[in-house]
Amino acid sequence: MIIARILTQQLTITQAATEYGISRRQLHRLLARARADGIDAVEPRSRKPQTNPRQTPDHLRTSIIELRQHLTATGHDAGPVTIAWHLEQEGHTPPSTSTIRRILHAAHLITPEPRKRPKNSFTRFEADYPNETWQSDFTHWPLKDGTDTEILNCLDDHSRYLLDNRAFARVTGDHVVNTFLTLTELHGVPASALTDNGVVYTTRFVGGRNAFEHVLPLLGVTQKNGSPGPPQTQGKIERFHQTQKRWLARQPPASTLQELQAQLDRFAHEYNEQRPHRALNRVTPGHAYRARPKTLPSSTRPGDGNYRVRYDRVDPAGKISLRRAGRMHHLGIGITHKQKRVILLIDEHTVTVVHLNTGEVIATHQIDHTRSYWRNQQREPGRWPDSRSLR
Repeated sequence: MIIARILTQQLTITQAATEYGISRRQLHRLLARARADGIDAVEPRSRKPQTNPRQTPDHLRTSIIELRQHLTATGHDAGPVTIAWHLEQEGHTPPSTSTIRRILHAAHLITPEPRKRPKNSFTRFEADYPNETWQSDFTHWPLKDGTDTEILNCLDDHSRYLLDNRAFARVTGDHVVNTFLTLTELHGVPASALTDNGVVYTTRFVGGRNAFEHVLPLLGVTQKNGSPGPPQTQGKIERFHQTQKRWLARQPPASTLQELQAQLDRFAHEYNEQRPHRALNRVTPGHAYRARPKTLPSSTRPGDGNYRVRYDRVDPAGKISLRRAGRMHHLGIGITHKQKRVILLIDEHTVTVVHLNTGEVIATHQIDHTRSYWRNQQREPGRWPDSRSLR
């Protein structure tokens, strides 16, 4: 070893510099280090800086790890993009997503997964404006005792805004229509509706038309159905089911439909307003839904377009109940129409009742807030035929 030979006076500094091609200055530096800390101190040292001003601070690393653990425990997305968004909300300047990913790897908080299909291999589509397309579908979820339930979800295609998620023992066509009409009153009428080919949405493969297929044209809504088979066309809502179920799996199991609905209501608020969406450039679905003007249906409803639409069934006495301005009113339809499914078109002055299967107007009623009973204006005043006369 060069320094050892110099220390034992086998070589002078000048001789060592000539023989080994090392500068005298470097040899003097190594000799000083050997005399101060021993011969082992002359081994090559790392050139890594003692400090790095660009290194992620310890408190930020701790926040990243704690956010990952908290988001995972509550069933939310906990990827680097989401963690960066939450750091911004807390007033931090987040590092790059690749840095966050390295921190999570170092903390053993990422489980390696098999390589997925590359995103650029998918043909994606997205509505340009809110209410341009609503996607609807239902999925299954068990109660605490194992009883199966069905959750009806409706999602805005442009913003991924969760318009509604409702739990039922079993989703029926009536649930689909009533939920859709309720949402149109809250959010406006969409230009189109995209669903799969379930019989609650369409009966095109079994013949005839169901209630949902009758209601959409009345509202001017274009109906779209995915191709039978793999559900890629409804990919957004299919992927949403995973997010919803991952969150539900982290909650205490619900014992009743009411408890499950309370959980779904809380989930809807968190999903829409308290978490960023990776497909929305790190904004919440609620922000994206409200950021742009809503699309209107291509065709308008009857009259001036200011109609409220309600789906109902005539009761056994030939009547329909309607709450308006906080008061219950009863519409006389006629015993001959008992149990028929109907659509009510309600404007400021008139209620028009349309038979769902035939499209025939079977009753019209003048709105009179001073009366609880509104008679059918298509029939002359007088005694209605009773059930015995119809036998």
